[in-house]
Amino acid sequence: MQQANIILTGFMASGKSTVGALLASRLGYRFVDTDHLIEQRSGMSVQELFRQRGEPAFRAMEAELARELGSGKGMVISTGGGLMVDPANARALGASGRVFCLVATPAEILHRVTTDTASCRPLLQSPDPQARIESLLAERTQQYSRFRQLDTTGKTPEEVVERLLETISFPPETA
Repeated sequence: MQQANIILTGFMASGKSTVGALLASRLGYRFVDTDHLIEQRSGMSVQELFRQRGEPAFRAMEAELARELGSGKGMVISTGGGLMVDPANARALGASGRVFCLVATPAEILHRVTTDTASCRPLLQSPDPQARIESLLAERTQQYSRFRQLDTTGKTPEEVVERLLETISFPPETA
């Protein structure tokens, strides 16, 4: 019997992809990174999608993917930073499992983004990336607060996985 999905959301560079891949391996689940899946299906990087088709087209692709993945089981799903901000996406994915929001301080996020030379963050193409991070976090705080928070600041991915494993081994909280 397949288990409920584990959905990792949160701001860019909070650790969703790295932690998600490790967690999936530990659980024997399939790992899905929504940004990577969109890139594979579209044949373009997220940055190219934003530039050529615009953010609304990218968000539409995220919504379609949320509905698709929400019907599956046995996955650890790492969402793009804005995917779960949309309530319809949150409902679609949340119905299939437990959602955790990985969080980090703006300084930690900036450090991770600037040391990750393998990725480009379209939403941070700004003269002041730190201010942009703080602005985007402020915009998303209310939506992110709907989910159980797990701070990744100063923690290794392995430490975050251990904390998640401790958390998911207990029944979900009731409201």
